[in-house]
Amino acid sequence: MSKQPGSFTAAEPDQPETAPEAAEQPAPAAEATETPDRPAYAPGTLVLALVAVGWLAAMLWSTRAAINSAAAGVTAISLSAYALPGVITAALIAGAAVALAATNPLGRVTLRFLTAVGTGLLVGFAAAVAINLTYADNATTNTIAGTTAAAAIIGGAMAGARNARVVGALATATLAAQVFVVLFSRARDPLSGLFGAGETQQSILDAAKWVSRTESLLAGLVAGLLAFGYLAWARRRATRRSGSTAPLRWPAYLVAGAGPGLLLLLTEVIIRIGGRGLLNLAAALSEADQVAQTSLGTSRIDNGIWVLFVGALTALVAFGRTLGPRPDGDEPAEEMAA
Repeated sequence: MSKQPGSFTAAEPDQPETAPEAAEQPAPAAEATETPDRPAYAPGTLVLALVAVGWLAAMLWSTRAAINSAAAGVTAISLSAYALPGVITAALIAGAAVALAATNPLGRVTLRFLTAVGTGLLVGFAAAVAINLTYADNATTNTIAGTTAAAAIIGGAMAGARNARVVGALATATLAAQVFVVLFSRARDPLSGLFGAGETQQSILDAAKWVSRTESLLAGLVAGLLAFGYLAWARRRATRRSGSTAPLRWPAYLVAGAGPGLLLLLTEVIIRIGGRGLLNLAAALSEADQVAQTSLGTSRIDNGIWVLFVGALTALVAFGRTLGPRPDGDEPAEEMAA
C-alpha cells in the first residue's frame, strides 16, 4: 500500500520531460515553406508582370504604327505577317507573367492552374479588344487579335505549373532575350559589312546568315545567364525567408535555360496554326513575297533551336560552376551555407 503513492510520484517528473520533446518534434515541419500542397514562391512576379505587359503594349503599338504608315494595303499585309511573331512571343510572356503574379499567393496546385488559365484568358481578351479598337477593321486585324489572345491563354496555362520559380526564370529570360534582339537590330548593318556583305546578292545572303547566327548565339547566352540568375536569386530569397530551402536540381536549370528557345518554337507553332491565313495571304502577293515568307519561317525555326541549345548549355554551365566537392557527413551543413 505504501509503495503505490511512491510509484505514482516517481512517474510524475517524467511527464514534463517528455512533453517538451513532443512539442519540439513538429517544429522543423512548421518552418518548411514548400510542401506538396504549396508550390515554391517565385519572387519579383509583380514587377515582371508590369514589364511584360508594357512590352506587349509596345509591340502592339509598333506593329500598328508600321501598318498605318504603309501606303498600300499590300504593304500592310506584308508588315503584319512580319511583325506577328514578335507580338505572339510578347503575348506568351505577358500571359505567363501576369498569371504567375496572380497565382503566387495561392497554395493548392489545382486552384493555381485554374486561376492561371483564367488570368491568361483575361490578358488575351484585353489584348484582343485593344487590337480591334486601335487597328483597322479587317481580316488581318482579326488574325492578329485571335492569335494574340490564344498566345496569352497558353502563357497563362504555363504559369500554373508546379514549380513557379522555373516559370518565373523562363519568362524573365525570354523577355530579356526579346529586348536584346530589338536592341541588336541596330548592329545588323555594321555586322553585315563585317561579315563580307558586298554588291552581289549572294554575299548579302551569306552575311545575313552569319548575322542571324550571331544574334541567336548572343540571345541564347543572355537567356541562359538570366535564367540561372533568377533561380539563384529565388533560392537566396527563400533561404532568407525560411532559413532553409530545398536546392533545385539541374533539370530545373536546364528547363529554365532552354525555355526561351522553346517559347520561340511554340510561337512558330501558334503562327502556323492561328496565323496561317495571314501568312498565306502575304506569300500570295508575289513570288518574291513567297520566297521571303518561306525564308523568314526557316530563319525563325533556326533561331529558336539556337536559343534553346545555347540557353540550356549556358544555364547548366553556370549552375555547374556553383557545385563543389562535398565531404562525407558535411552535406547538410553545406546546403545550409549555400
